[in-house]
Amino acid sequence: MAAGDGDVKLGTLGSGSESGSDGSSGSPGGAGAAAEGGGWAAAALALLAGGGEMLLNVALVALVLLGAYRLWVRWGRRGLGAGAGAGEESPAASLPRMKKRDFSLEQLRQYDGSRTPRILLAVNGKVFDVTKGSKFYGPAGPYGIFAGRDASRGLATFCLDKDALRDEYDDLSDLNAVQMESVREWEMQFKEKYDYVGRLLKPGEEPSEYTDEEDTKDHNKQD
Repeated sequence: MAAGDGDVKLGTLGSGSESGSDGSSGSPGGAGAAAEGGGWAAAALALLAGGGEMLLNVALVALVLLGAYRLWVRWGRRGLGAGAGAGEESPAASLPRMKKRDFSLEQLRQYDGSRTPRILLAVNGKVFDVTKGSKFYGPAGPYGIFAGRDASRGLATFCLDKDALRDEYDDLSDLNAVQMESVREWEMQFKEKYDYVGRLLKPGEEPSEYTDEEDTKDHNKQD
């Protein structure tokens, strides 16, 4: 390799001296080679720059998609407890706000959206008016199975079958810690989105008497 390098250098010097002696310049060939080499270098740099820009664009798109996915995970799940728009609020708009009261299971079942426009459901012993979410909880809604029922077990286990419902009072004592934490999270989400109207009574438990002042105070907190 060393000998080869020396030959190249010597040849180049010889070409230079000959061109100098006859007044003609041998530099155009060398300049052309240099220009060609420079062109390849520029092309390579442009390719690298383009590749870097492409990688940057791909990374930005990936970040946007990741952010969108996280929002979907967070808010899509809340879709169970959220309204989709003004159109679904129309049934609730014609109904007065429900006064605060407690419900037995039998009383709660009357509010399944088929006998009356008002729709109630219970989560972790709390009863919520979800009429404005009738698109979800109405008879034709994807979660209509929870209307007029205690939805705690179904939400905790992500089950939309009738197996998740109990005809008798469900104390949820067989749920594990993770499932109970999920129930509490759902309870908080429903409190944020819907009116809390009272408690789900245990067997033999007497309903509480709520004054108008307590009722107004609770509604103002939710607003």
